[in-house]
Amino acid sequence: MTTTPNNPLHGVTLEAILTDLVAKLGWDGLAKRIDIRCFKSDPSIKSSLTFLRRTPWAREKVEALYLQLRKG
Repeated sequence: MTTTPNNPLHGVTLEAILTDLVAKLGWDGLAKRIDIRCFKSDPSIKSSLTFLRRTPWAREKVEALYLQLRKG
């Protein structure tokens, strides 16, 4: 058996992270904090998830913003 490290994102889906960020910031607020076209041009959860799952650097930015907002 392997143990998982103490990861604050353990068990939190990318969809849940994105939904929470959109609820708190809206698409405009999210686009201002993270400059990604899928947040600016006709944004949707589905299209954003597709992009974030294929683009590790963008996903890292979204996860970092989520953690930052959870702390503050």
